[in-house]
This record gives sequence, structure tokens and C-alpha cells, in this order.
Amino acid sequence: MTLKTLRWDRLRPSWAKIGAAVVLTAAVAGPACAPPPGAQNAARFAAYDLSNEGLFKLASGMDPAMRALAVRHDPASRAPDLWARPQGWGSLDIEDVPDLGLATETDSATAEEVNALRPFSRLPIRPMKPFVLKATGPDRARAVQCLAEAVYYEAAREPDVGQEAVAQVVLNRMRHPAYPKSVCGVVYQGSARATGCQFTFTCDGSLRYAPEPGLWKRARAVAERALNGYVDKTVGSATHYHAQYVSPYWAPTLVKMTRVGQHIFYRWTGPWGEPPAFTGRYAGGEAYLSPAVLGGLDSRTQGGLLSPETQGIASERKITLAVAGEVRTYSVVDPTLPGGERTRVMGVLMSTRRQPTAEEVKRINQSLEAMERAMDQKPAAASPAPAPVTAAPAAT
Repeated sequence: MTLKTLRWDRLRPSWAKIGAAVVLTAAVAGPACAPPPGAQNAARFAAYDLSNEGLFKLASGMDPAMRALAVRHDPASRAPDLWARPQGWGSLDIEDVPDLGLATETDSATAEEVNALRPFSRLPIRPMKPFVLKATGPDRARAVQCLAEAVYYEAAREPDVGQEAVAQVVLNRMRHPAYPKSVCGVVYQGSARATGCQFTFTCDGSLRYAPEPGLWKRARAVAERALNGYVDKTVGSATHYHAQYVSPYWAPTLVKMTRVGQHIFYRWTGPWGEPPAFTGRYAGGEAYLSPAVLGGLDSRTQGGLLSPETQGIASERKITLAVAGEVRTYSVVDPTLPGGERTRVMGVLMSTRRQPTAEEVKRINQSLEAMERAMDQKPAAASPAPAPVTAAPAAT
């Protein structure tokens, strides 16, 4: 018998005691979910009838909220709540990182096909509350710099809504209990690792290239607006995203929310992915990136079996980082990992990722050139033809 159907079938012996415990827990908790003192609690448990009829009566007397809670945790239920994850991920016991049988380096066409197989959630996208950065002086300057770097290196050629979505994800993470409590801390989390950085540009060599002035100015404007309270409602409480031409292993473990430009956005499953869970407070200290932050992991997608160390990937122990023109060297304390030192300043950053082939570089350059030509042609086509100039009449 499951609580969802409330049928008079006999409880299966393997689930009888577990099902009884679930029902009794909900019943004893009561409407206010506040259990009585220990002695009274034990006495009430002992007084319950654990027969099928007794359990049925208990379930029948529950209010809808109590019954829904018991159904959610009923181990005999054949329809588990997946928290909007794809079917199969609610009860999958992962012993290895899932790879769908694909190669490690999946080409963009295959990745897009895989992404298309995963449906978007039908759950509502709830907007976040505005965040206004009250810091001034160096702290504010560094926060703007780090957020502008994320917007630029992640979405420089995206439309405004695409850049605003990236900025929203950074601020969402900063206010979520699972992530650092400064803008720079969120952006550079994990950047001291050989892999596992949260924003790819911090560990793939992108910082070697100086920003294009026009695009950089646009990215800074987006960062300033976000830190002054602008809310991008299209991505709501999203904390993760990836380009549509890649298919990361963690995508099926999150709620697939929406696509904006070239990025697909996700949030945590369950209540911790909803706006009320974002209770973290801005802590400041943008200039201080602790070893814990620089060597940190995303506990939602990289913890346990998904951590780089479990996969045999070594992390760095020291890092030299330039933030807002200030260069500092940090040590990542982890004696269990092999040593290593990497310089991360403009012009000297070494890439840890696979180098693109000559054909890939050519294809990327052609795509960028076509995009730039289209951007240059649109203003020219939209500008009206100048009106003919006529001579003013002579004064009489």
C-alpha cells in the first residue's frame, strides 16, 4: 500500500515497517511540525496501531499538507518526486560520473542533440529580489571589475539580455548559502584548480587577451546596472549555465530553466533552487580571495564522486592573481595533492585546457568575422538618407 493511493491492499513485508515509520512521523509531528517532549513522543508511538487498518486510519486523518509530505517520502511509492529533473535521475545510484556513452570530447553537433533531448522544466521562473551594492571605494571598484570580467569573457558578443543573464547568475550565487559572499569570490571560485573553476575564463587562458574597448565598456555598463539593483527576470534564480554547443555531465542533475542567447540556464533542484533560499548576505572583502575560495568546488555539481580529485585530476597549490590591477600570490592549502605553481596575470596565464586545432581556430575566426560584418552593416542600413540641402532665400 502506498499513501498516494490509500488502497486497502496488504503492505508488502519489506516496506511495512518503513511505511509505518513515515506515517507515524508525520502524524506525531502534527500540524505545527513540533514534536512533543521525548517521553510523550515515545508513549504516542507505542499507542499507535501498526496494522493496515490502523495505518489507513492515520493517513485518512491527515490534512492535505501532511499527506503530501508523507507521500513525498514514502519509499513504496512508484512515482517519486524528481524535483523537475529528467526521468531516471530521481533514484539513480551513481557509482561513476555519467557520460551517456559519449566520448570525453563531444563535438558541438552531438552536444546540441543531447541538450535537445532534455526538456525544459515547466516550473515557473520566479524573479529574484534586487541587489544593491552599498560598498564604496576599492571594494566597489573590484566588484564592478570582477562582474564586468565575467560578463565580458563569458558573453561579450551576446545581446544585452544574454549579458544581463550572466550577471544575474553571479549575483544569485553570491546570495546563495552554498557560494562565496563577494562578487570576486564567486567569479574566481576554483580558479586555482587545474580544472573545476566555476567560470571558465578564470582558468582557460582567456585573461591573456586584453578586452576589446567597445565591448568592455558595454560589459562594465551591464555590471554597473546589476550592482545598482537591476533584476534579469528571464533566468530567475539560475545558478548554473553552459553554452548550448556543450553538454556537461552535471546538466541532468539540475532544473533546466530556459535558454538565453547561446546559453542554457539551470537552478538547484527543490526548495534550495527557489528565491526564498537565497538568504546569503554580501560580506565584502573583494580584495581577499582566500585559499578556500580559490580551491573551492561547487558542492551541488562537483561534490563527492564528481570532484576532480576523485577523477584523478590534480589541483594547483599556488596562484598569482591580478584583480583590479592589484597582484597577489595565494597558497591553496591541501597537502594531499601534488604541488604545482601557475602564474595567472595578464599576458602570462598558462592554459590547462586542450589546445584547439588549426581547423577549429579557422572556423571560430570565420564565425567571429561574419558576426562583426553583420554588426557593422546593420547601423549603416538603418540610417536614413540625408535630406537634400537647399539654399536659403535671399533677404529682401
